[in-house]
Amino acid sequence: MKRDEAIELWRKYNDEDSLYRHALSVEAAMRHFARKYSEDEDFWGIVGILHDLDYQRYPEEHLKHARSILEQEGIEESVIHAVLSHGWGLCSDVEPSSKMEKVLFAVDELTGFIAACAYVRPSRSVLDMETRSVKKKWGSANFAAGVNRGVIEKGAAMLEMPLEELIGETILALRAVAEDVGLKGNLQ
Repeated sequence: MKRDEAIELWRKYNDEDSLYRHALSVEAAMRHFARKYSEDEDFWGIVGILHDLDYQRYPEEHLKHARSILEQEGIEESVIHAVLSHGWGLCSDVEPSSKMEKVLFAVDELTGFIAACAYVRPSRSVLDMETRSVKKKWGSANFAAGVNRGVIEKGAAMLEMPLEELIGETILALRAVAEDVGLKGNLQ
């Protein structure tokens, strides 16, 4: 599957702009980490695009319909397993096993947290954001309360990566697509 085909498939089941920006953010993080680990950037990116394919239609049953949708669309099992694994312990019993699945598990919530941090910055941008800015907000339970920090921490542990490094690498990934995902802010 090519990137444009993955986006077309995503659009077949979703039309919400914020969900699209999230899919692109996770794609960017997945591509970034694929490069870091010398893995297949296109494959990892496609998984990032498709990871929440069923969310808009079935928000209360997220990932309960993903397998049937993806199988019906002819998507290979490795993509299906990865998609299901990102909800491990939350809405899926499929445990992340590969490096790619562990990265997806770790960055899914983190991209949203970083975006929330960017929105409250004077610049409204990730382009001037540093890890310490994100860490300042980390301990505030009221800030981005819907983001499960425990999942991110668990993902970092599965990757055997310090949380600060995971945050820093994900910020770098989002900088590369800042304009496309609404995180460029007012910086030029």
